[in-house]
Amino acid sequence: MEPALLWEYNFFYNHLISIPVLAFFLSIFLKWFFVWVSTWRIDYSRALGSWWMPSAHSAVVVSLASAIALKYGVTHDLFAITMAFTGIIIYDALNVRFEAGLHASTINDFLWEKRFKESLGHLPSEAFAWSILWILCAVLLYYI
Repeated sequence: MEPALLWEYNFFYNHLISIPVLAFFLSIFLKWFFVWVSTWRIDYSRALGSWWMPSAHSAVVVSLASAIALKYGVTHDLFAITMAFTGIIIYDALNVRFEAGLHASTINDFLWEKRFKESLGHLPSEAFAWSILWILCAVLLYYI
């Protein structure tokens, strides 16, 4: 069989949206698993929350950008759009939500009680490490 014909049977190649969807559910599962291992209790609300790693929204955009780069190439307009979108999402995860957590901490100190969630953002090292995982996830699914 010709190598070009193999792509006709690859589900992930023909349905790129399935790669970020799978990355999203994998990130939710991993977050749930890490919470379970660290606390030895099942807590679904923390797995779906906007804290800790892996970041579900980052998983979606990084795996989508990677899949588009693999299918269309890095010079395609779709890749440029997804990279801009990915940059905004990662910036939000690293900076905006980190600053919101600092504001929540200051307000909580002022009120002398913990009313607002302080852990909202991610560290750059966390974002980088998990982005590598989502790129590898997209590459593996793309070439299956």
